[in-house]
Amino acid sequence: MTGLASLLRFEAGLLAVALFTTMAAAQTPAGDGQVIPLYAPHTVTPLGVPETRIKQTSGDTLIFNVSEPTLELFRPAPGRANGTAMIVAPGGGFVGLGYEAGGTDVARKLAEQGITAFVLKYRTIRSAPDPMQLPQVHLREMEILMARAKTGVPTEAPRFAGEPHAVEDGARAMAAVRQRAAEWGIDPKRVGFIGFSAGAFLAADLAIGDRALRPDFVALIYGGVRTPVPADASPAFIAAAADDEYQPRDAVLLYDAWRHAGAAAELHIYERGGHGFDLKPKGATSDHWFEQLLWWLRSRGLLHPS
Repeated sequence: MTGLASLLRFEAGLLAVALFTTMAAAQTPAGDGQVIPLYAPHTVTPLGVPETRIKQTSGDTLIFNVSEPTLELFRPAPGRANGTAMIVAPGGGFVGLGYEAGGTDVARKLAEQGITAFVLKYRTIRSAPDPMQLPQVHLREMEILMARAKTGVPTEAPRFAGEPHAVEDGARAMAAVRQRAAEWGIDPKRVGFIGFSAGAFLAADLAIGDRALRPDFVALIYGGVRTPVPADASPAFIAAAADDEYQPRDAVLLYDAWRHAGAAAELHIYERGGHGFDLKPKGATSDHWFEQLLWWLRSRGLLHPS
């Protein structure tokens, strides 16, 4: 991978420096939902720099230097809720979060289907006051990923510097949603997790982790493999594009790991779509991943009232 624009494009679907238009301190939610803090004030070590949002001309919002994790709630219209919930984890390399394209946009689509959705704003690693100056640790991680894309070695991507804190936040989000399920009209046994890119690494970690905090189902969208996978790992919907320049093999690796363990999984690999296709139409079959996710959810009884 060459150039700053290519580095930024990974995970969050960033385009070029010229696209960035405004920057402001991030205290106002990007969506229209209720914001729920995941930790009591002053219980999480701050990064020492303010949380920052960058607004792109494309409409997406990028969030950097997150040290106060939250869930943003998107509820179905009155009478439409079916009891299923999904936590949505945006991508961004654990450096930033593509909060709308891989977060609030998806949450609203899920809510239209009767699913109570939550966007997880999880912790990121520290960036410079100017987030365009990417942390050196992330640049090294990107070099490893690009070499791995060409050679297939190592088979499993090393853990990212920001991954452990993000997994803690994801587990806490799972616990919070289940604990308050009655308040939100949710079946605590129908709480799923969907992640995009870095968010999908996070979802995979949760799907094979602590059984008590494991999602009831996961959707891993252009994510990466995490092992070992237990036989009772969360059922997984896996989707990626064959022309993903950063993770060309991970979808197959994920599926193989799940099936080798005897865990339930479904795999969709699209001819075109690249990395970060989210909900933006590209004129390719990857445009239909969300419809296929709904078919998968329906087949598992998750779109019917609980």
